[in-house]
Formats: sequence, C-alpha cells, structure tokens
Amino acid sequence: MRDLAGFELLTRAHTYLSEVAAAVPERAWGSPTPCSEWTVRQVLNHARLDQQAYGAAITGTGWPDSDPFRPADALDADAQTALEKVLRGVVDAYAQLPADSPEVATPLGPLPFPLAAAAAAMDAAVHAWDIAVATGQDAPLEEELAEGIRLAADRLADHLRDAYGVFAAARAVPATAGRAEALLAFLGRDPHWTPALS
Repeated sequence: MRDLAGFELLTRAHTYLSEVAAAVPERAWGSPTPCSEWTVRQVLNHARLDQQAYGAAITGTGWPDSDPFRPADALDADAQTALEKVLRGVVDAYAQLPADSPEVATPLGPLPFPLAAAAAAMDAAVHAWDIAVATGQDAPLEEELAEGIRLAADRLADHLRDAYGVFAAARAVPATAGRAEALLAFLGRDPHWTPALS
C-alpha cells in the first residue's frame, strides 16, 4: 500500500466526496447521518462550505456566504453542480502552490502544505463517509486515504473538538482495527454506524 500525501490526497478525497454525493438517491436527502443533528443534505452543504473556505483562504475571494456549522436544508442550486464547482476551485487553488510551501493559508490558520492539504482532505473524506453510510452506499473510506488523512487528524482533531465541536470524543477500537476504522473512531465516529443507530 503506497502512501497518499499532499495534492494527490486532496484530489482522492474530493473524488470520494463527489462520487458519493452523485449516488445519493433523491429520497435520501433528508435521511439522518452520523452527524446526529444533520441530514444528508445538510452534511453535503457543510462539506461544500468547508471546502469553499479552504479555497478562499488561499485565493482571498469566494468565502462561504453562510455558516458551515449551520448548514441550510437546501442548496441554492443542484447539490452536485454546486459541489463540483467548489471542488474545482479548491483543486485549482492548491495546484498553484509549491508542495513544499511552509505556510499555506487555511480556515484553521497557516499550515505547511502537506498538513493543509490533509486537513482539507480529512474534511471532505469524513463527510463523504457520513453520506455514504447514511444512504446505504457500498463506498467505504479507503485504507490509503485514511492513512494519509491521519496526519491531519493527529495534529488537528483535538483543536477542532475543543474550538468547534466538530468531532465527538475519540472511541476505542480493537488492536486489529484497520486504518479507516481506527481513523473514524479517533474522530469520534462509530465505524459501524447504520441509520438504525441514529
């Protein structure tokens, strides 16, 4: 298994989010998710706004016009179209930066390029997983992607828990847990969540 990092990690996470969002059945947009207070549509809107903020931090323009932590029930346009536009903008912004940049502007403050890309990837991939399990998709968080994201989780998760309440307390997992299961548990998710548990 090779290590994903930096720009490739970000694009893989975006692909995961995009593919999961595209496969949401129309009837499932109002379904509950592992983000206990948010529906599938709200999780997608939150992920879109978060990614928009990652891009805007670099370009200085295009900041979200609403609070990612109070995501609306509906998007202004088709959910997939709105998401794809934002993801393209983020990729374009990161593609302009040297991979060894010591400081990249992010919504969390300046971070070295690998950590900045991993933070944006973590946000996209974990919310993609939220949507996938909430809508019954066979689209698990891949082990390679989880391993790459762990860089951001180890450095940033506790801060995000304390400052924004983004993640619940870390959960225990058996020593035999895979990388994806361990990452999700570390970020406060139940790796075996199903709609019946909501």
